[in-house]
Amino acid sequence: MKIHLARWVCQEVETNLRRVKEEVCRAAMDGSAIVVLPELCLTGYRREVAPEVAREVFSAASRSFPDLLCVFGSISEDGRNRLTAWTGGEEVARYDKIHLFLPNQEEEMWQAGDLFVALRWRDHTIGFLTCNDVRYPEQARALRLKAGCDLLIVPAWWPWRRDHIWRALLQARAIENAMWVAGCCVAGSAFPKEDFAGAGNYVFDPVGEPVMTVDDHTYRLDFEHPPRSMVDPLECPPVAGKVEVVEIES
Repeated sequence: MKIHLARWVCQEVETNLRRVKEEVCRAAMDGSAIVVLPELCLTGYRREVAPEVAREVFSAASRSFPDLLCVFGSISEDGRNRLTAWTGGEEVARYDKIHLFLPNQEEEMWQAGDLFVALRWRDHTIGFLTCNDVRYPEQARALRLKAGCDLLIVPAWWPWRRDHIWRALLQARAIENAMWVAGCCVAGSAFPKEDFAGAGNYVFDPVGEPVMTVDDHTYRLDFEHPPRSMVDPLECPPVAGKVEVVEIES
């Protein structure tokens, strides 16, 4: 299965809205089954778009290519940082970012979400995180163990100067949960009031090996022949008993 991760430069809102369908079209022409756009791809932090306008664009783009699953990063809606997934012109899933990034004062912009979300689509179960959520392994673990996710999709607005952290966290979530992980980060922002260089796009297989791309957009996920690990990270008994803390007198 192919997944298309946009290399998205955030510009003026009207330009971004026009580009949504172009990116979906490009993914369809490449033979991808899933297309992913990054967090806040339409607005960044310093622009605004009416949710109903964004939704109209999302619906039209996904309706034009009904075989695609479209994961449209996130928009600001109902006081939440909200990811939406669409197919055939209809929203099929939504996820509200749970772990807001406090250094960016996100808690002043949005309320934190309170629900982990997974989507059963075709023969797969897809879990969703947004950006800073990837720092918290318990969320990815719950999606793997409780929902049976075999793919984790993580749109983000993550800076290039911390690309090494972004990459390491995505890889760790893949290794510890034996599942495919795809991280789609904004490539940059060309808006004068928000000049920003974003981190890279990455896909890791269930043993943490990077999946290569031939065009910087399209990645092939071989679900039928997954790599085998020497250790199954899912075969772990629950930890029993209390934690003992030993204190030494100073």
